[in-house]
Amino acid sequence: MSLVGKSFKLSNGNLIPAVGYGTGTKWFKLGRDEIDTTLVDILVTALEVGVTHIDGAEVYNTALEIGEALQKAGKPRKDIFLTDKYFAGDGSFTRHSPFPNPYESLKESLKRFQVDYVDLYLLHAPFIKKETHGFTLEEAWGYLEKLVDEGLVKSIGISNFAIEDLEKILKVAKIKPTVHQIEYNANLQNQTPGIVKYSQENGILVESYSPLGPIIKGASDSKLNSYLAELTKKYTGKDAGQILLRWVLQNGVLPITTSGKKERIVGSLDIFDFQLTDEEQEKIASIGKETTIRQYWTKEYSKFD
Repeated sequence: MSLVGKSFKLSNGNLIPAVGYGTGTKWFKLGRDEIDTTLVDILVTALEVGVTHIDGAEVYNTALEIGEALQKAGKPRKDIFLTDKYFAGDGSFTRHSPFPNPYESLKESLKRFQVDYVDLYLLHAPFIKKETHGFTLEEAWGYLEKLVDEGLVKSIGISNFAIEDLEKILKVAKIKPTVHQIEYNANLQNQTPGIVKYSQENGILVESYSPLGPIIKGASDSKLNSYLAELTKKYTGKDAGQILLRWVLQNGVLPITTSGKKERIVGSLDIFDFQLTDEEQEKIASIGKETTIRQYWTKEYSKFD
């Protein structure tokens, strides 16, 4: 789980590039099966300018675009870290993957990605039960372990879990989770109570989606943004987004971000040549805690705000 150059070393020894490019949020297209050529083009550009970590998910419905971009970019498969996630559904338990289980879902995704394996496969949420899915959360984890055993997945993990959900997995896991992807930024430092510390104490790398929440999508924390503006003057050539990504990284958390602009993609990768001081890290955290900005899983987790 330690940072090695521009990668994190996972508990199983595998390396994961320390910044990921996300194909959800902006590119989300569940229910629309036409190819988004704009996404294909920007993914090719991203790969050309140095992106080596692509974050996908069944529910994003962008596997075909990722597969096409990988073919067009022509990068060696071993040089690209690819993530997929099983569509577990939300807390309403009304909709989930059409495939019988996570094992079958991933096998279909591999066809769409046009690859033989993915580097990381996550349960996208803990909202799985026998009555609606045909298997329990613990049994879902068993399907992920089977994929590892068969060489179709290198590492497995979870996403959007609370401590009590993660405990269920840890009690039965033959292969422990290596990664936990959650909504995380300066204005949401724990998606659910204590989850970051608990994950890290169990050797699980935390990944952050929406790391730029404080400065995008209309989210506004004027006090934090004012301090970020101060830091951009100190760290010449770095913008507020890069400061926030660096803050995430220095907390031992891997940021997953996205953009349709080449210069923004390049900028997201350019966060390894400076370091925030301990005081700056703490001040961003302290100011950020004064305002909660939660964009996702609000029905399930806004009760904690």
